Amino acid sequence: MAEKEELKKSRKKSPGVCGYPISIFFIVINEFCERFSYYGMRAVLVLYFKYFLRWDDDFATTIYHTFVALCYLTPILGAIIADSWLGKFKTIVYLSIVYTLGQVVLAVSAIHDITDTNRDGTPDNLNLHIALSMVGLLLIALGTGGIKPCVAAFGGDQFDDDQEKQRGTFFSIFYLSINAGSLLSTIITPILRGQECGIYTQQQCYPLAFGVPAALMAVALIVFIVGSGMYNKTAPQGNVMVKFCKCIGFAIKNRFRHRSSQYPKREHWMDWADEKYDKLLIAQVKMVLKVLFLYIPLPMFWALFDQQGSRWTLQATTMDGNFGALTIQPDQMQTVNPILILILVPIMDSIVYPLISKCKLNFTPLRRITVGMFFAALAFVAAGVVQLQIDKTLPKFPSTDEMQVKFINVVDRDVQVQAGEYNFPLKPFSASENYETFTDSFTLTLDSSVSTVSLPKGTRNTITIVQQAGGLMPINFEDITEKPEQGANAIRFFNGFGSSLNVTIGDKEIGYIVPNNMSEYGSVPRGSAKYQIKNQAGVECVIPQELGFGSSYTMLILPTFNFGPNCSDGVHQILDIEPNSFSMAWQIPQYFLLTAGEVVFSVTGLEFSYSQAPSNMKSVLQAGWLLTVAFGNIIVLIVAEAATLEDQWAEYILFAALLILVCIIFAIMAYFYTYIDPAKIEAHFANKEHDEKKKRKSLEMVKKDSFQHQDDDKKSSDSSSDEEEESKQSRM
Repeated sequence: MAEKEELKKSRKKSPGVCGYPISIFFIVINEFCERFSYYGMRAVLVLYFKYFLRWDDDFATTIYHTFVALCYLTPILGAIIADSWLGKFKTIVYLSIVYTLGQVVLAVSAIHDITDTNRDGTPDNLNLHIALSMVGLLLIALGTGGIKPCVAAFGGDQFDDDQEKQRGTFFSIFYLSINAGSLLSTIITPILRGQECGIYTQQQCYPLAFGVPAALMAVALIVFIVGSGMYNKTAPQGNVMVKFCKCIGFAIKNRFRHRSSQYPKREHWMDWADEKYDKLLIAQVKMVLKVLFLYIPLPMFWALFDQQGSRWTLQATTMDGNFGALTIQPDQMQTVNPILILILVPIMDSIVYPLISKCKLNFTPLRRITVGMFFAALAFVAAGVVQLQIDKTLPKFPSTDEMQVKFINVVDRDVQVQAGEYNFPLKPFSASENYETFTDSFTLTLDSSVSTVSLPKGTRNTITIVQQAGGLMPINFEDITEKPEQGANAIRFFNGFGSSLNVTIGDKEIGYIVPNNMSEYGSVPRGSAKYQIKNQAGVECVIPQELGFGSSYTMLILPTFNFGPNCSDGVHQILDIEPNSFSMAWQIPQYFLLTAGEVVFSVTGLEFSYSQAPSNMKSVLQAGWLLTVAFGNIIVLIVAEAATLEDQWAEYILFAALLILVCIIFAIMAYFYTYIDPAKIEAHFANKEHDEKKKRKSLEMVKKDSFQHQDDDKKSSDSSSDEEEESKQSRM
């Protein structure tokens, strides 16, 4: 009691506005900037792994989920540091510095000009970029995870005991700031990524996409420090999590020590801690363990949920982002989740739950959580169906034992082509309709000219047929063997003209192309594209083209090409890869189902945990809840690596089936769960402990009285003996 009074005296009254401490506004702004920083960086992270560091889909997914798992493992460390040593304020400041440093290192790692750059734009010293990226992500994981359990609790500390209403409003604003930061960042950072930057080579601007979140994190840190003089800062009071773990550890150790002894059996294994810890603490630990046991199946939900930023984003790169007046980038589809959260939370609270209540249905928290898991499973079934439709639109690329060939006739007459078993005519300045597949070298006959063609396996090729002095000659060029990166379009030019021409593709100058040669690919975004062709005298021809998402074209400059008003007539478009035709809008149903599942699952789960947790161990259950997110991301790593499924749709269905199975197990566990009132249990044990203390005190008083009586009797006896002795001596 004296400690509480002392703590109240130490609290400094923060200036207020409309009954709210000004200090909370610094905390809300800090949270908005920090969430912008985190979600903005995370939105483009998997694309950075794939297209900058050149990792394949599986490895990019593995590293992404490893990082997310670390972000949800480190909150335990942050809670221990804050409660045991530094306090919340210093923990937030110190770990925010680590966080900011990590964001800066990640942004620097994405600067492709810090090492020599290859012709395709990839860094020459890729290992340096990978090392810097990993250091940056480790620092970010430590920072964001470490401050996660501290910021909201620190905001709650700013209110007095009689400000429950204001505190509740603060947490609502705090939650809104999280979603606002997430929403804005997932819109803005993909736009920043889409810009081109660089000194020696121009390419996707990942340094800017990571640099702006780094700047926002620095702003978050500065804003938080500026409010320092207004905060109520409580000293560390000792970590209840440590006490919780020690109590469990002692119970296990004590039970193991007496496993073969004649000690009587105890009702619960935690009762073996009775020799060292009081009954109230043991009862509180039991309540927490009861809820933590229910948490065991929950990571499977997060295993599906966090694939929005990995598998679903990669899925969107093979889809059409044209929404009419709006064009959506693949990583911007993640904005659907926070938008739907802001819509669905009030709808569920004010319409759906009251309607269910009026229908007299007992929709308990655990039943809600079960429904949320079921919705998430349905979302992945929907994702699997979408993937099947996407696969129908994707070209069939060669396997490792095959090579594919397409033929283009650059001669101004019909040419009869016989390639192995394939035989077909080619009209002037046209291409064969499909890529023909071969498993070995083949004989190519062009009219009467015969040659043997041997190509590397696993490649796609274009053979252009040109006129030479000795007749027809085939010239081979290797094509790309996957969809162009990030929904962009791959464009190249073949010069069939009689002299060298300078070509600019989009904003990238390719340089001069000699006759009968092919340029390298240029990456062009969706929309109206313009290509420039110049001769050595500087005369220019501009070729317009409308592009979708993910196509590839060979632009054929004909021998009849001439500079003039109709110069574009001398350039033919040869389609190599069809543009993405399946709309990203088809991802909205799976996002809706997953977000509906999140609203029912996550919000209810937090409320349930709070209601079932002892008053002093709510932070323990919060840490336990965050751990389910971490383990969920670890499950993704295990399943993705162990399953080795060739088809992505099959992996989606596998995850859905696993969650359905877990959902059934959880429903059975929930059926046998008995809801409790922690306050009543704590009051019971507190009263019991109080009665025991009174009893012990009474016994001590009785003992003391008994000792006092014995002492008085002894003194009385001694006094009588002295008197007798004196009487005896006087008689003598």
